[in-house]
Amino acid sequence: MQGALTAGNREAAFADRIQTKTIDRVTVSACILPDEEALRRYGANLAKKGVQAVWLRFTNKTPDENWLLASHMDPDYYTADEAAHLFRHFWSGTGHEMLQQRFRDLAMRARHESGKTYEGHVLIPRSEGGRFIEVTTNGNGQVRRFGFPLRTPDGHFDFETMGSSMSKADQAPPNLSRDQLRARLEQLPPVATNAEGTASGDPLNIVLVGESSQMMAALSECGWSFTHRIDWSTIRREIGAALRGEPYLTAPVSALYVFGRPQDLSFQRSRMNLSQRNHMRLWRAPYTVEGKTVWVGQVSRDIGIKLTRNSPTLTTHVIDPMVDEARQFVLESLLFRFRIESFGFVRASEPVPRERPRHNLTGDPYITDGMRLVVFIAAEPVRAEDVRNLGWGKTGKGPIEFGQSGEARSVRR
Repeated sequence: MQGALTAGNREAAFADRIQTKTIDRVTVSACILPDEEALRRYGANLAKKGVQAVWLRFTNKTPDENWLLASHMDPDYYTADEAAHLFRHFWSGTGHEMLQQRFRDLAMRARHESGKTYEGHVLIPRSEGGRFIEVTTNGNGQVRRFGFPLRTPDGHFDFETMGSSMSKADQAPPNLSRDQLRARLEQLPPVATNAEGTASGDPLNIVLVGESSQMMAALSECGWSFTHRIDWSTIRREIGAALRGEPYLTAPVSALYVFGRPQDLSFQRSRMNLSQRNHMRLWRAPYTVEGKTVWVGQVSRDIGIKLTRNSPTLTTHVIDPMVDEARQFVLESLLFRFRIESFGFVRASEPVPRERPRHNLTGDPYITDGMRLVVFIAAEPVRAEDVRNLGWGKTGKGPIEFGQSGEARSVRR
């Protein structure tokens, strides 16, 4: 498969999941192979070894050769021989040599000559349901980034319905300047609500600015995963995982409401126990800034699970009362991955001190300095020292921090 190839019946099993993008005369198609198709092609059960095959096709119509940067898709990708070695106990001698050669033949080559089309696979650690993959090429010093939210048949993810939910928004939303955006964000409600708008939920403490593909790529690079939509199968699975203390890295996130609708997207960054994760809800705002999409969000850190009648899953997470920690985590992780062009803070509410905490819809207390983080996602990597602080505001009259004595103290920033 390392020469020029054409599509055929081989794609029939997953054709509905292929996504294609073109940038400056380079066209890339991508799809995560269904497990049964990967087994048919490789003759080995990749899923049982925690491996997933990403099918790719490149058409290079530029005058220059282009190179695939596989480590940008996943720094833990497998080489062909490395993946074949995982099956050494099932094959021996000549059989393993043939399997090894099969893995090599299926691998996507790195170098793409001008005027040719190439097809192949990149093997990456398995991710349930789907993930956002950024395919990066470099040709004559020009870097092209192709972002794909790829899905597999084992999950029903909220990003798949993003288009239908967002179509209800304004077709031509007002386009704001940064100063106008700051004023709008300071006027936003401090918290999300229930469906009726009669009860307060978690604080709206983060705003991301960037197109959906850039935003999803940035969060994916920082270890955030898509979440399942809530249905009976995911409810049963979440309850079971909670009772057994098992991981469920794509567990659904319950709905909160902003702009009169539930979140458009949810993400989570899980540990190996369902009760511990960071989770984020994002709503597309009914306005843009400098032509870019504005995402208003809520982020908090989950530290436990409790039963509740207020959730369709009959369970809910207990949040860390210090919600500013989760907000800070997002800022630091995006800085670490060079994904921030600029950032600032706007006032969302008055500070909520430890002595007078507020509570979300499920009764969990929280405290906050009352500030809302605003991040402009970088289209290209930006070093942390080059990121611009907008100077809109500081993190409150003093973030609330705790010493070993447990007493709160105000810290100047």
